[in-house]
Amino acid sequence: MADPSTAPTDHPLGPDSLTWRYFGDVRTGMLGVWIGAIQNMYPQLGAGVEDHSVLLREPLQRVARSVYPIMGVVYDGDRAAATGAQIRSYHKTIKGVDAAGRRYHALNPETFYWAHATFFMLILKTAEYFCGGLTEAEKRQLFDEHVQWYRMYGMSMRPVPTSWEAFQDYWAHKCDEELEINRATLDIFSIRIPKPWFVLMPTPVWDQMFKPMVDAQRWIAAGVFDPALRERAGMRWTPGDEILLRLFGKLVELAFVAVPDEIRLHPRALAAYRRAEGKLPPDAPLVEAPALMAPPRDRRGLPMHYVPARKSLLDRVGSLVHSTFSLAGVRPARGRAEAA
Repeated sequence: MADPSTAPTDHPLGPDSLTWRYFGDVRTGMLGVWIGAIQNMYPQLGAGVEDHSVLLREPLQRVARSVYPIMGVVYDGDRAAATGAQIRSYHKTIKGVDAAGRRYHALNPETFYWAHATFFMLILKTAEYFCGGLTEAEKRQLFDEHVQWYRMYGMSMRPVPTSWEAFQDYWAHKCDEELEINRATLDIFSIRIPKPWFVLMPTPVWDQMFKPMVDAQRWIAAGVFDPALRERAGMRWTPGDEILLRLFGKLVELAFVAVPDEIRLHPRALAAYRRAEGKLPPDAPLVEAPALMAPPRDRRGLPMHYVPARKSLLDRVGSLVHSTFSLAGVRPARGRAEAA
């Protein structure tokens, strides 16, 4: 297998890739607590979140808008490298010194790659638990694709493992030796979804409505954590829990057999498939996050934030009509046979 630091694979991923099949699937959202927690367990990344993030003020908006450019590095085709550079630019000012006196910078190659590695593992774990699993050959293909994907950021390839086997050693070492339970991690475990000002219901009712969703994601996270991390986080997991998670995953897999792409895929991924199928022009504007997902007004001038462009009323109406007719023309979801 080629060394990722020298292999000439700087072209973007396309619709024949396994990464396209899985990354844009909404089922990845079921591991939201898992990926938020395990990213923050990396000391430098957790310190950056503690010092610079406002995730607790707007958890839904923060996650929802960030996913758009992150998806774009996979799905934007010839524009993927530009999207990667856009994401890289958001991290330039995220630096400082943590509580233990350790310097950190979000553009440190090891830190930046760790975040990417968790997205790669997000695909593997989503596929394993909720999409019917992966063969060893598919895991190797996804590893090669994750290297190709990472090149779109224009970052140093030094931290990237040279093979699937080396990546497994890398991941085990991080989980066993380097990750820590810090404040940013605990914030994810105890996250609360704040009630928007325009929702006309008592806050306690709102909190109780979302509590089962957060509890369920925390339970799923416990199940998919490596044992060393689960123990470090003080999470309980029994053989009965494992059986329940596997059964739940099978139910999710079966339920999604008939889910149309318009529901199953993230909007950025759906638009990419439509461009690839000739249903949209290759240079069609990239799908951006809704304006209501913008960061708080007092944060919009900071370089670390992606601020979705505001659309005109005509654009919003057109988007609504387009989505309505798309959902009305329900078609079967893409099956495993269509992928490479």
